[in-house]
Order: sequence, then structure tokens, then C-alpha cells
Amino acid sequence: MSDSSSLHVPDPAYDAISVQVLQRMFALLDILASRDEPLSLKEISEKAGLHPSTTHRILNDLVIGRFVERPDTGSYRLGMRFLELGNLVKARLSVRDAAVSVMRELHRQIQQPINLSVRQGDEIVYIERAFNSERSGMQVVRAIGGHAPLHLTSTGKLFLSMDDPQKVRAYATRTGLQGNTRNSITQLPQLERELNHVRQSGVARDNEELELGVRCMAAGIYNDQGTMIAGLSISAPAHRIDESWTEKLRDAASQISTAIGYRGKGPLGR
Repeated sequence: MSDSSSLHVPDPAYDAISVQVLQRMFALLDILASRDEPLSLKEISEKAGLHPSTTHRILNDLVIGRFVERPDTGSYRLGMRFLELGNLVKARLSVRDAAVSVMRELHRQIQQPINLSVRQGDEIVYIERAFNSERSGMQVVRAIGGHAPLHLTSTGKLFLSMDDPQKVRAYATRTGLQGNTRNSITQLPQLERELNHVRQSGVARDNEELELGVRCMAAGIYNDQGTMIAGLSISAPAHRIDESWTEKLRDAASQISTAIGYRGKGPLGR
């Protein structure tokens, strides 16, 4: 006999309610987006054609998610979460567009996989790559959309090196600094020493810490505000890694940074 509990039986009534709630939520967000100043619950309800109690319930859920703010009792406006998400999407799109041709040229020069990644919480996410698996000799190439812990990757270490000591300790506590290989950094003092070295050199390395047999080096990409928004890295079989690639990597990261508006001499300067 089949286990009926494992089967999903569509519930048209439930699905209709879910769609209705989403439609109302989007309508409320559109109303808030149409005005610069905060709106009262009464105004929002009237514009949406909803009962105040329904409007209040949906807005309260949006406040919890930081999509809506309540600056004063009974008034609402769009929340900072939209700015955070918008900046993240903007950074990913602009940096990817600027990076693609530079990544391909760097790959042409060294014939090893080139990765572009951004930070998302306690991990990095790969958003672009340039590689030829046959020429590079790499058995594993991280797929676009793949992710990995910050402390186990070269780009992740760059992002951690931008954090103050308290934030690094908090990261270590949250993650437990779990390791993937015998080379993984799993102790906070060791990680702190590694990050100090990254700050001094401006280039981070992964010495077979994520995968045995694979080493990486990474340089940061900075926006017009001088904030590191992405990392450019080279991955190669451990026996093929070449320190002469460091300058090529720095130059490529600098080209991308310049293309997206970086003009200062912050971490890129030497």
C-alpha cells in the first residue's frame, strides 16, 4: 500500500488563499512605494480596499521581515531590507558584466579556472566563471550558484579580512569553523593570523582547505565607495599553482574595480 502521507494533494482553497495574501501584500508594498513619506494604517487600508485589521496583519508580517518599517505608531514606510537586496542585486549584475571579458582574458593567459564570487552571509556564492576543464586539469570546477564557507576559500578570507575582530569571532562561533580537509583552518587563532597576512598582502590563498589537490588565490574587487563587493580567484591543481600569477590576478581585479567606478587607493593600492 502506498503511504498517503507522503503524497501532496493540491488544496485549491488553500492555494487560492495563499495567492490572495501574496496579491494583497504586493498591493500594500506598491502603495508604500508610491509615497515618500510614511502612510497611516487608515490611508493604506483605504487605498488597498482592505479592512484595517487585514492590512495591519499583513503589514506586521512585513515589519518582522524588515520589508516595512514603522517609524511611528500607526504609520508605515518601505523598509531597509529592500535597499539591502537592491544593492546586492545591483552589485552582482554590474560586477559580473564588467568582469566577464577580463576573466576570459586572464583565463587565456594562464589556462586555469577563473572564478567571480560574492559574499552571502557566512558563505561565498560563485556568480561567474571562465574555464576549460581539459586544459586546466581540474576535476572539480565550482558551478555558478555554488557556495562555500568563508574561512575555507580564498575569496571568503578576503571578505573576513574586511571584518573587525569581533565580527570574525562571531563568525567563528556561528560556524564552528568546520573543516573539509586536513589543511582546513579550524581554530580561531590560526584564522586570525591568516587574516592578518591577507590584510598585509591584499591577496588571499586557499591551500587545499576546501578540496584536497586544489589551491586558489584571490584578489578583491571594489566599488565606487571603496567597498569590497566581490572576489576574483584563480583555482588550479595544487602542483600547478604559480606565484607569478599574483600580479596578473591583481591587475585583472583592478581592471574590474575601475570599470565599476573604483577610483581610490584603498585596499587596491600598494
